[in-house]
Amino acid sequence: MIQEFKAFLLRGNIMDLAVGVILGGAFTKVVTSLTADVIMPVVGQVAGKMDFANLFINLSGGDYKTLDEAKKAGAATINLGIFANQVIDFIIIAFVVYLLLKGVSRSMGKKGPIEAPK
Repeated sequence: MIQEFKAFLLRGNIMDLAVGVILGGAFTKVVTSLTADVIMPVVGQVAGKMDFANLFINLSGGDYKTLDEAKKAGAATINLGIFANQVIDFIIIAFVVYLLLKGVSRSMGKKGPIEAPK
């Protein structure tokens, strides 16, 4: 049983999956930094010098200038800026995965766009 398990772990598919998960985790960090540190500051400047990290709705009734102040006070908030960052992260990652799949599809001899499953 141990030999079978070792053979299972060392098969190409499992190793490919492990590499994909590790690279995916690293890629996610890069995209998150791109969104938070490059894209959103530019969007904030275009939108009138707005800091999206501190874009939140306070549900507790207190007056807090930043999200950190509200969190430290234990205030209930709806964090619109953080949500916007996550949506942009998702769109970037989904687009890159689409481009990768399209490239792999072409390299395997398939022409045309990626077809949706039927």
